Amino acid sequence: MIHVVAGAVTDAAGRVLIAQRPPGKHLAGGWEFPGGKLEPGETRVAALARELREELGIAIGAPRPLMRLRHTYAFGEILIDMWVVTHFDGEPRGLDGQALQWCSLDELVTVELLPADAPIVRALRLPERLTTADSPHYQVLDYSVDRPVPPVDESGEPDGRRRLVGVQCSTVAEALTVDRHAAPDFIIMRCETPADDLRSLCESVTQPVFVRGMELKAAWALGASGVSSLPA
Repeated sequence: MIHVVAGAVTDAAGRVLIAQRPPGKHLAGGWEFPGGKLEPGETRVAALARELREELGIAIGAPRPLMRLRHTYAFGEILIDMWVVTHFDGEPRGLDGQALQWCSLDELVTVELLPADAPIVRALRLPERLTTADSPHYQVLDYSVDRPVPPVDESGEPDGRRRLVGVQCSTVAEALTVDRHAAPDFIIMRCETPADDLRSLCESVTQPVFVRGMELKAAWALGASGVSSLPA
């Protein structure tokens, strides 16, 4: 399996940068989020910083973990570690000769991104601070091992794409159970979670995780995508 780190580089207007794969590479001509392979011995953040420096000529600040996903292409399986980059120095340019394009979140839906990147576009709708349980793009449900998650609302967006579904969990064990049995789009911890437990959870699931009672950068450093202030 090829382990890849990629970044949704986002400007002050909320536009996201995508890059076109140059000739001679797998899937040449396809559009993707910039990034590349994790090298042996590298941390994921270090690999992301190196890739975006080499590909785009930018130096990044603290990135926000978004999600991890697996996808199988004809040449093999890839694991994508996806991050959101809102703080960076320098003007992005295609140092590998690749074309670049800035897109709004609505425009991203219309671009022919590589197949592996489609779930990422939907996850980019999630805020870094979760303050409401219901929005046009997502809904938050409670979970009990004795009660299945209700059917997903399919009418959340004008073009028929379903809303993301998040589930509130009280413990890490419950979050791992809901991950296996309900497969939500994101997980919210209802109670404050010890740092080691949170890190372990974020390493065990692929969905974005939101945590309570922690500063954003501290949450990001442990692998969480954001923080929650939803009623417990």
